Amino acid sequence: MINITLPDGSVRQYDKGITSAQIALSISEGLARNVLAAEVDGQVWDASRPIEQDAHVKLLTWNDADGKSTFWHSSAHLLAEALEALYPGTKFGIGPAIETGFYYDVDFGDRTFSQDDFKAIEDKVLELAKTKSEYIRKPVSKADAIEYFTEKGDEYKLDLIKDLPDGAITFYSQGNFTDLCRGPHIPNTGFIKAVKLMNVAGAYWRGDETRKQLTRIYGVTFPKASELTEYLTMIEEAKKRDHRKLGKELELFAFSEKVGMGLPLWLPKGTALRERLVNFLQKAQVKSGYEQVITPHIGHKNLYVTSGHYEKYGKDSFQPIKTPQEGEEFFLKPMNCPHHCEIYKTKPRSYKDLPVRLAEFGTVYRYEQSGELHGLTRVRGFTQDDAHLFCRPDQVKDEFKKVIDLVLYVFKALGFDNYVAQVSLRDPENKGKYIGSDENWALAENAIIEAANEKGLPTVVEYGEAAFYGPKLDFMVKDALGRKWQLGTIQVDYNLPERFELEYTGSDNQKHRPVMIHRAPFGSLERFVAVLIEHCAGNFPLWLSPEQFIILPISEKYEDYAKKLSDELKDSDICGLIDFRDEKIGRKIRDAEIKKIPFMLIVGEKEAAEGLVSVRRHGEGDLGSMTVAELKEKIIKEITV
Repeated sequence: MINITLPDGSVRQYDKGITSAQIALSISEGLARNVLAAEVDGQVWDASRPIEQDAHVKLLTWNDADGKSTFWHSSAHLLAEALEALYPGTKFGIGPAIETGFYYDVDFGDRTFSQDDFKAIEDKVLELAKTKSEYIRKPVSKADAIEYFTEKGDEYKLDLIKDLPDGAITFYSQGNFTDLCRGPHIPNTGFIKAVKLMNVAGAYWRGDETRKQLTRIYGVTFPKASELTEYLTMIEEAKKRDHRKLGKELELFAFSEKVGMGLPLWLPKGTALRERLVNFLQKAQVKSGYEQVITPHIGHKNLYVTSGHYEKYGKDSFQPIKTPQEGEEFFLKPMNCPHHCEIYKTKPRSYKDLPVRLAEFGTVYRYEQSGELHGLTRVRGFTQDDAHLFCRPDQVKDEFKKVIDLVLYVFKALGFDNYVAQVSLRDPENKGKYIGSDENWALAENAIIEAANEKGLPTVVEYGEAAFYGPKLDFMVKDALGRKWQLGTIQVDYNLPERFELEYTGSDNQKHRPVMIHRAPFGSLERFVAVLIEHCAGNFPLWLSPEQFIILPISEKYEDYAKKLSDELKDSDICGLIDFRDEKIGRKIRDAEIKKIPFMLIVGEKEAAEGLVSVRRHGEGDLGSMTVAELKEKIIKEITV
């Protein structure tokens, strides 16, 4: 007998060789029907794979990320089987699961392929799915694997096999298709009930531009047809909310090839929105004891050699800036923390001075590959709402908890109420990726875990997601469409204080190292604005809207009254504009709705004569007539809330 420990801590005894599918059946038939795979001692296995020794087992369904990933990887194999049936002689590269489905890189030879072929392939996939063919795992020797794919004539699989050690190669077969794969897979093809091919693109084999370009086919599948319908509806809504589309329509930001790829230009309205975000956080930071600093956009190479950033990221940064001084090199600032360490060192510090909280809206530069740039979410120049706290070891947990409070304050003010805090730890199997001692890593990781638990945060733990200098707490936020974004982050760092030889004098009159906390509630202003645009579809909270009102005179006779009204509102710090165009009022209203301006103020003969304004609210319609005082009270009350 072997002991199987389940996620709730309960232990069940089973015969040696039990499968996860059989464990599920012993619990309930309903669970067994939905199990796609299992996590066995931290590794994802086929539900049909025998378990030979004591193990911790988590049964995975469609509701688990690893279950969904297994489902989509199995779907990629089914797509390959359909392609092979429809287009004999097709050769295959790789077919992994991705965050939104899967893809397969294929070589059609001289055959042309386009989205016009999608329908026939989708029909074939569903036809094969209905056969309920089992995914069968088979270990093979390297020699047998080479022989199989040599006979099949698939040079891409042979290229993959040459890098694999003998004894670690497995095939998976379903129906009439066999693939080189380490798995895992779902029990059978019958779980796949709906399929949609989403896109086709070119992809160089192994990402090497000197090698052949293959056809990459993207797809998505679901265990229910209704879920595909919901997904496609969400995709259409996401297109409407795309921050690149809305950013252009709302005149928030732009890009210019002459300025450079990935370097956003903030237009007046976008700048107004951005500045309001900055002012909002600055006020909160002042209340929390932060001091504002400013650092240069460049730094000497030695600064980043000392911090360790040059060793880790030097190749991925913009190339050095050389000066007339022989051998002198500067870098565009890739992060703010080394500069803040130098600010800390400008004067002696006592234990009574700590914590020191330094904050900066600092613009940094990182050379992202051109193919990875995407609107404001992936850029080469961005501004972080960065702050670094230098504190005593006994202050770390309390300071960390205060930063959590600040992050949650930001989320609440902007309507992000669906989030999970991800505890990002280092990969215990690959410690060479990180700097610092095991002792300091243990202290930092424990401080984060304890602080998150004491604040009652919903958390998940992810190994291998830590920064190279320390663990972190990343806030994973779901937007209005249920999409997940990484926004705020908090990091504990024992390593940079060591590298920069930071000190404070303790109560014992001896020198001690402070602990450093990195934090950025927005993450970056660019990415945060992009997520915010898509979350609220451009309908910003009133306090954040670049234009809170627009006055629509019915004719030019009432422009003087419109100007007087505008001045009165602006005197109360309510911002907006007047539509002076010679257009009919209906057209002016429609255009204001498209621009998502919150308040439309219509003025004509009656309004001018009686000192009133006719009010419309974006998305709500006509609110009736009000006095100017009533209107101001209404707007100010909403802004304050």
